Amino acid sequence: MNGGAALLCVAFLVSVFGCLFPTLAIRSFPGKELTPNLRFSEAPEYRNGPECPSRRHFHEGTFADACDASLVHIAMTLDSEYLRGSIAAVHSVLRHAPCPDSMFFHFVSAEFDPVSPRVLTQLVRSTFPSLNFKVYIFREDTVINLISSSVRQALENPLNYARNYLGDILDPCVHRVIYLDSDLVVVDDVQKLWETPLTGSRVIGAPEYCHANFTKYFTDGFWANPVLSRVFRSRDPCYFNTGVMVMDLERWREGNYRRKIENWMELQKKRRIYELGSLPPFLLVFAGDIEAIDHRWNQHGLGGDNVRGSCRPLHPGPVSLLHWSGKGKPWVRLDEKRPCPVDHLWEPYDLLNHSNIRRVVAEGLLGGGRSSYFS
Repeated sequence: MNGGAALLCVAFLVSVFGCLFPTLAIRSFPGKELTPNLRFSEAPEYRNGPECPSRRHFHEGTFADACDASLVHIAMTLDSEYLRGSIAAVHSVLRHAPCPDSMFFHFVSAEFDPVSPRVLTQLVRSTFPSLNFKVYIFREDTVINLISSSVRQALENPLNYARNYLGDILDPCVHRVIYLDSDLVVVDDVQKLWETPLTGSRVIGAPEYCHANFTKYFTDGFWANPVLSRVFRSRDPCYFNTGVMVMDLERWREGNYRRKIENWMELQKKRRIYELGSLPPFLLVFAGDIEAIDHRWNQHGLGGDNVRGSCRPLHPGPVSLLHWSGKGKPWVRLDEKRPCPVDHLWEPYDLLNHSNIRRVVAEGLLGGGRSSYFS
């Protein structure tokens, strides 16, 4: 086996096993820095219109300060597995923002992702040359011992729990943020979501779904235990999806809500009180005490359920954000030539350089029709 072939085999093995055991995989190859085999086209140049506030940092080659409170602050995770979705999500925000230069993205990247945070940073910069952003490193060992098994292995990824730690990860000067999952696109001006008031002492805002069967998010043992279930006694809890949230990080830090969520995760390790991943602890702490936001800001469930990922139609009513929560992801279904009708609504925001994929296939680097995603 020649050197090039050997390197390709290593890359393929890391790509496969890195998805299952990211921490072990990256530590097995010290000194090796993998780069994505996928390439993205540079996004169109989106700039503020004349109606937007002028800012000194718009000069060529300079960027906004992460502490600038006049900007719209958006937090997202950034990892090799959902990279294509993250790029599309950012593109959608910029495309529909009248003042795109007024956006600041806070990306949280796992310390032991097969593709290093440094490489992911370079990729974002090459795709969005004028984007205001900062990449933070999330130490997976912060939460890994608190994670219990879930109905779907993907829900056990430590990065899914990074939203619990935004108050610690982001700079203390960031007082408010919109958290967005990577499997969504925004089709409206996100400034409208940013301006959601969090009344009273509320810490987060999100669309609520009070018609959903709230009891199914916890086990029978939880509801049968009067000590545990009384957590909802003084509240009227409703389901909400944590993939789209407006968060007051000042109140979050002051109330030590990270620790409140961790307390429930620790209990879950001792006695099983729920089956899903990072959602139930949020419900235990916040359900019934959030700022209700219009449903248009989270048309969720487009990825189907957590087992089959079957197709689902849009909910009735206006739409500002499309969210492929569930097992099915639009880029996967499109590539496999079995898209759901709603997946074509995601496609215009995809910046994947498909000519690069055709080149890789032509060169025989993608064996068996499966991409290693790394080189």
